[in-house]
Amino acid sequence: MLEPIARAVQKNTAFRALCRPFANTWVNLSGYRRLGLRYDDLLREEMPIIQEAIARLNRDETDARVYRQKRAFQLSLSHQELPRSAWTKPEDDYKYLQPLIEDVRLEQAERDAFNSMTVVRK
Repeated sequence: MLEPIARAVQKNTAFRALCRPFANTWVNLSGYRRLGLRYDDLLREEMPIIQEAIARLNRDETDARVYRQKRAFQLSLSHQELPRSAWTKPEDDYKYLQPLIEDVRLEQAERDAFNSMTVVRK
């Protein structure tokens, strides 16, 4: 229901330029970069699509993800933050899981379309 609105907002460059400073402020206030996390580390792993995408990550990326999450959990328990030099930089906060999530979503849509086909006998 909200997808057409989201697509319209994403395509409107003037609106995106207007929102960019607020978006950067929001990311900085959220605090996940202070713990050394990336955006995709925050996604809910309970969802089947996310689980499948995580299963498709290569070994190095999976190990790095687990390390970041364990370190953030330990810092959270001890009410500490990383030193500013160790925060996740905006250029390092790329969406490493999003392409895999999109692949899984497309595969599921294709599977659903294939499974819902009706066979017409002549």
